[in-house]
Amino acid sequence: MSSFFENKTGLKQGDCLSPILFNLALQKVIQSIKMVPSGIKVGKEQLNVLAYADDIALIGKNEIEIRKLFVEMESIARKFRLQIKQEKTKYMIVERKNSLKKNKIVHLKIKNYKFERVENFKYLGVILNEDNNNQIDLQERMKNANKTYFMLQKFFKNRNISKKLKLRLKNTIINQTLTYAQKVGH
Repeated sequence: MSSFFENKTGLKQGDCLSPILFNLALQKVIQSIKMVPSGIKVGKEQLNVLAYADDIALIGKNEIEIRKLFVEMESIARKFRLQIKQEKTKYMIVERKNSLKKNKIVHLKIKNYKFERVENFKYLGVILNEDNNNQIDLQERMKNANKTYFMLQKFFKNRNISKKLKLRLKNTIINQTLTYAQKVGH
């Protein structure tokens, strides 16, 4: 085995090692976030981060916790030369009571970053909102299922296609669009 050496060139986009190395680096970032005492209790677990690939949601009880989580995430990410895209990063306050609605802070500033406050956002295909109300998400899913139905309507009206195949189309495409908020054709 050779001694350690520093790589200063990085990887080319599309290199087969790229996603593996990215996931390894991101895993270190996520592990460091989990070590920060913060978040909400879900069962016996303390939850302060949700992550799927590079979609990361930090969870804190208050602004102080979110600041600590972000500073930790940014610090570790920088060590791996990962960058946080300010324009893709938003923040949202979710409360059971509407107590914070009066305090409409438009931007959250942490270090050299300035994040826009949003009332809702899409995370992994699900629309989350500050009222913790799923009506917007359900309406979006129904709208997408209806679009999918109308795209397939000529197949459903075609008498040469069996009822069994039509039912299979409905179950595999329309029901999946409704339950998983997937968009057909996008």
